[in-house]
Amino acid sequence: MAKILYIQTSGTDTPERLYAPFVLGMTAAAMGVEAVLFFMIKGITVVKKGEAEKIQLGEFPTLKEIMQQAIDAGVKIYICEQSTQLLGIPRGDFIPEGIIAGGATLNDLALDADRVITF
Repeated sequence: MAKILYIQTSGTDTPERLYAPFVLGMTAAAMGVEAVLFFMIKGITVVKKGEAEKIQLGEFPTLKEIMQQAIDAGVKIYICEQSTQLLGIPRGDFIPEGIIAGGATLNDLALDADRVITF
């Protein structure tokens, strides 16, 4: 099975950059491609509990709705442990579907992926 890794570094301060990884992840899953989203640096603010519900652009559904659709489609979500420490956000403050992981995991995911796309 083909694999795509999407790396999200943009956070809630740039809402126009947040929908793409979830939409593309859902699309990949529908195509039979394994999709993994890795949130790091400010990107971790997107998967902090309660934040995605606050974001809605135009006529799009809320980011939380899109995020849940991606999770339901089988998209895996990783959250950078070092970024949680950098920004001082406790591990328990993130969505339960997110897997806290370190740099070695990111490297392994990138080496395993057929393509890597960053946002």
